[in-house]
Amino acid sequence: MTRDEERLLRRAIELAAQARAGGNPPFGSLLAAQDGTVLAEERNSTLTDRDITAHPELKLARWAARELDPATAAATTMYTSCQPCGMCAEAIARSGLGRVVYALSGAQLDGLKPPGSAFVAPPAEGPALYDEASLPVKGYYT
Repeated sequence: MTRDEERLLRRAIELAAQARAGGNPPFGSLLAAQDGTVLAEERNSTLTDRDITAHPELKLARWAARELDPATAAATTMYTSCQPCGMCAEAIARSGLGRVVYALSGAQLDGLKPPGSAFVAPPAEGPALYDEASLPVKGYYT
């Protein structure tokens, strides 16, 4: 990791501290151009916004998809204080960002949490009704 990358990752950690100081979970992220210029910064605001999706990584992925052309997005790097969760990782993939650099891994984060605090996925059933469900999708991706 270069000194510039370390600087950007440390800024993401500062944003995480700011999120916590503001009453939110301690996560922060920024999006940088190929030359290291910071394009946008975000902090977690899930509690103050009362929005479970207000993760900084998701907010930046949405911003990039809306504001950057595909070539510019592909040349960016997201620096984030923690490895993106599944929701954010999928949004990052769909937004076409080029790279993600994170400080804490998901496993390291889990090690910092009290036992039993992990989210539990509800039971899911499916697939079902393929013939009906496939009708509105057929031909869309061609």
